[in-house]
Amino acid sequence: MTPAIEVRDLSVAYRDKPALWQIDLTVQPGSLVGVVGPNGAGKTTLLKSMLGLIRPLSGHVLIHGRPYATNKRAVAYVPQRGSVDWDFPTTVFDVVLMGTYGQLGWFRRPGSVQKDATRDALKKVEMLDYADRQIRQLSGGQQQRVFLARALVQDSPVYFMDEPFQGVDAVTEQAVVELLRELRGRGRTVLVVHHDLTTVPDYFDHVVLLNVKKIASGPMAATFTPENLRLTYGDRVRIGSGRML
Repeated sequence: MTPAIEVRDLSVAYRDKPALWQIDLTVQPGSLVGVVGPNGAGKTTLLKSMLGLIRPLSGHVLIHGRPYATNKRAVAYVPQRGSVDWDFPTTVFDVVLMGTYGQLGWFRRPGSVQKDATRDALKKVEMLDYADRQIRQLSGGQQQRVFLARALVQDSPVYFMDEPFQGVDAVTEQAVVELLRELRGRGRTVLVVHHDLTTVPDYFDHVVLLNVKKIASGPMAATFTPENLRLTYGDRVRIGSGRML
């Protein structure tokens, strides 16, 4: 089976400091994968370098066997909410509709098919009632739902999500989990940067442990172990509010 994502010898540096070093990673289709590691481990850098938003020192990325540069439409990206200019004057509906532009190309305008898909995606994340509202008027959890809807409307085989649970309420978090599981159930591949170790085994079936280098990756039961967590985070790893490994 051709991997959904294949990364080979990926290295990134900021000035003279390595941010990622010789990363090899293979993700099979239909996997729901959490990427975890301490602050500064390179989790966001991994996604951005795979998307060509950061130029690597070395390495290459294949999406379903093709270089990402020639297969960009195969990937939908949900960035960190804090990296988005929420003051941009646009409506919820228009933000989600933008997700259809890649399928249309430069010279076609969205039609009824794309608008219906936009409404369906907003309904799925329970934001259809907010379609005409300015994006800056929403709460953090609502904004995150809108960006998830925009990714959904792209209907891509691969999804990259950078901290989709950050700063959202419990209801939104559960909605995101259900959406991730639905995507997996449809055979989509989902790679999620995540920071809460307590929820990793419940939310994902595969995990990548990262600290500049890849410490381990694979199925949850075999990979998310105390030994690998210590190698990733140090001798004492805090899980939740008090439990230590």
